Amino acid sequence: MPRTSKAKKAAAPRKGMSASHKAALATGRDEGRAVRRYMEALDAHRPRPGRKRTAQTVQRQLDETVAALDRSSALDRVLLTQRRIDLERELEDLSRQGGGDLGELERAFIAALPGYSARKRLSYAAWREAGVPARVLRAAGLARSSG
Repeated sequence: MPRTSKAKKAAAPRKGMSASHKAALATGRDEGRAVRRYMEALDAHRPRPGRKRTAQTVQRQLDETVAALDRSSALDRVLLTQRRIDLERELEDLSRQGGGDLGELERAFIAALPGYSARKRLSYAAWREAGVPARVLRAAGLARSSG
């Protein structure tokens, strides 16, 4: 007896995400962005061992290097050229770091932290170990006993 194929069921129309789901995703992205930016800024401003390099110090070294290029031998010129490139890059990085407003990033972090921490189940201790100041965690309403 020949087999007859059953008619395939029509696929159910695909439903899009609800407005509340889209809003929740957007909130999560915004909070994640605020947390990431603040943590990156904290890392960039973390004290490093040794004498702090300022833009003025780097600029002075750059000027000295450029002046030395004029009176250097062929091999020294290559070395000094690389030093000039490195100092220019460092000067650019220093000016970029100085342009950021840590206070604004901190306010956004404080606003995002309660929801972000709850979703990711992050404790006060984890944030402290990551370098977030206690005053910032207090301002965000994250208690020491949370964990």
